[in-house]
Amino acid sequence: MDAFYASIEERDHPEFKGHALIIARDPRTTGGRGVVTTANYVARQLGVHSAMNANEAFKLAPHATYKTPDFPHYREISDQIHEIFHEYTDKIETVAFDEAYLDITENKKHIRSAVQVAHEIQVEIFDKTHLTCSTGISYSKFLAKEASDFRKPVGVSVILPEDAHDFLMGLPIERYRGVGKKTVPKMHELGIQTGADLYQKSQLELIHDFGKFGYILYQRVRGIDERPVEYLRERKSIGKERTYGPPLSSVGEVETQLQRLAEMVAATVKQKQRHGKTLVLKLRDSEFNTITKRVTQTDFIANDANIYYDLALDLYHSVARDDEQVRLLGITLTGLAAQTFENVKLPLFSGDE
Repeated sequence: MDAFYASIEERDHPEFKGHALIIARDPRTTGGRGVVTTANYVARQLGVHSAMNANEAFKLAPHATYKTPDFPHYREISDQIHEIFHEYTDKIETVAFDEAYLDITENKKHIRSAVQVAHEIQVEIFDKTHLTCSTGISYSKFLAKEASDFRKPVGVSVILPEDAHDFLMGLPIERYRGVGKKTVPKMHELGIQTGADLYQKSQLELIHDFGKFGYILYQRVRGIDERPVEYLRERKSIGKERTYGPPLSSVGEVETQLQRLAEMVAATVKQKQRHGKTLVLKLRDSEFNTITKRVTQTDFIANDANIYYDLALDLYHSVARDDEQVRLLGITLTGLAAQTFENVKLPLFSGDE
């Protein structure tokens, strides 16, 4: 996705468009603490980038608008986008809310052109979310990722096997995935500025200078990446959370929101055909203290919103303080298993009914 979090905020708040927008807590209210989650393209032109200290970003863009991240909302949009992916393939490896690998070798719509699949996905994402994305198409994950970054925003880039060598030779070393801020100075010291410079280094030299990562670089600069799209990884938890502004200030408000969260979790659990044994409540107060409390049952918890609500409410009352204001609530189900797996109670003794 293109500047995903910032683009969501611009979509939801049109007044942000055309101005520098930084997704981070305002350093003027935090004593300079905080980190930039992302920034829109206006702010990026001023030198602001993700993972930058928020105070440093303020020096570069003193007139920028700061927006505290709303990760539950971003997750909702991400889930909506993943539903679109599943129309084409179930071989999806999620990297982050805004990034995923799709294996479309055999896609559900039987489209032979990868470019057509990419175009259709881009159009459908925009039609349904009014957000843009960039796609990279190639025969390996490494090259597909590099291609996706090549013509942002709203780009479609293809790297064919016969073109991979020339593409990688001209790529600045900073663009190679995994080469971070600490690695770049060492690369430059060794005279490595581009892929062509990296290509000249032997495998032994790179392993000597960069350890295991040196071997990976030796492979990548030669267009070798045999990692499959890992789409069979088990989901470990299903949860929903919400941030509130202004904070919830009464038990009644908390109860209403817990019921809403419980219904959302139940709907997702049903969709994913899972059930779990542990329910976790997450709570953040007005002083940004975060508390988690959990309850684990011997048997799988029935997928019922009212049961989730009752358990969450009991946990809330066990940790809540008088007159406490709540900024965030979350309900998560963990200890997941497929619904095809159940603990069956057997009557072992004659008196059991």
